Amino acid sequence: MAQEGGRLPLGFAHRGARAHARENTLRAFGLALEMGASGIETDVWMTADDVAVLHHGGSLHRLGLCRRAIASYDAEDLPAWLPRLADLFAHCGTDFDLSLDLKDGRSARAVLDVTRAAGFAPQRLWLCGRGLVPLAWRDVDPDVRLVSDTRPAHVEHGWPGHLQQLRDGGGSVVNLRRRKWTADLVESVHAAGLLAFGWDAQSTRRIRGLVDLGCDAVYSDHVDRMVAVLRESQPSPRP
Repeated sequence: MAQEGGRLPLGFAHRGARAHARENTLRAFGLALEMGASGIETDVWMTADDVAVLHHGGSLHRLGLCRRAIASYDAEDLPAWLPRLADLFAHCGTDFDLSLDLKDGRSARAVLDVTRAAGFAPQRLWLCGRGLVPLAWRDVDPDVRLVSDTRPAHVEHGWPGHLQQLRDGGGSVVNLRRRKWTADLVESVHAAGLLAFGWDAQSTRRIRGLVDLGCDAVYSDHVDRMVAVLRESQPSPRP
């Protein structure tokens, strides 16, 4: 697989430096980059007033009350620790790759509005959704990368058809849980002109396993372990 100017494999800090700081906070995102992660992963939800914010579960439990969906809040009513997408760029700049799991059907265009305003390169933006859902986002930008979070139900009729649909629809990536990848599957994904991303790689051994299989990106909570393995995998400079 082409190495995109030597940028691959990428190392995405899952929900920021989750093993080192409170997940999905500006501190976690900034710390991940300070520790050497080449990318950040997080989830996007839309507020009632159409602001893209970064949170995993999509609901909040406040002041002993029942959980309430982020979609029912205006952005100004959310707690201070919960960042907007725009806050990420204001805090961290734009020199990293960004994997966004879009949880709301309204979020693709909102995300592109924010990233364009920040001057973030669309080639470094990876928009993730289940199965073939991301293909519906191709019209928001011709250069943004579309990532298929592929589950067993999405390939019940076989991998060749799924990979062809992704390729023909403008998809860029198959993203699978670590234990689902095999060397043969990575080879098939690459042969289809797609990239292979692996998530839930937490130990050094498992991170290295994905890299050895030929995966093009790894997602991990443990930024220190991930960065160490990816640095090991880089070819030594020629004398």
